[in-house]
Amino acid sequence: MERAGPAVAQAPPMVLRLGGGGRFGSVRRPQVAWAGLGGDVAPLTALAARLAAVARSLRLEVEDRPFRAHLTLGRWRPGQPADGTVTDELADYRGPDWPVTEVRLIESHLGPTPTYDTLATWPLVT
Repeated sequence: MERAGPAVAQAPPMVLRLGGGGRFGSVRRPQVAWAGLGGDVAPLTALAARLAAVARSLRLEVEDRPFRAHLTLGRWRPGQPADGTVTDELADYRGPDWPVTEVRLIESHLGPTPTYDTLATWPLVT
């Protein structure tokens, strides 16, 4: 966690907003519902790249695909009936701007009752 601090320290304060949405997976077999992010996405993408480099240097597994700034809204359960078109309703949504003042490292424990633990928090200095 301490190696992530310098990577976060390079990030400027950002302003983001929710906008649009979609799904990971197909319409017939959707997996994750998400809302897109707009605003200062370039510095967020750069931060994600720096943090991925830190993770790789620690020999942690990092997905080998481009970063897509999003907020996960929910997951469809495998093998259950699913309407993958429900996220189409988000296509024209544009939420209000909000300032990003900190970065949190959160550990997800997925399962029947998901839980999330904050492992570290770093402020974004103005």
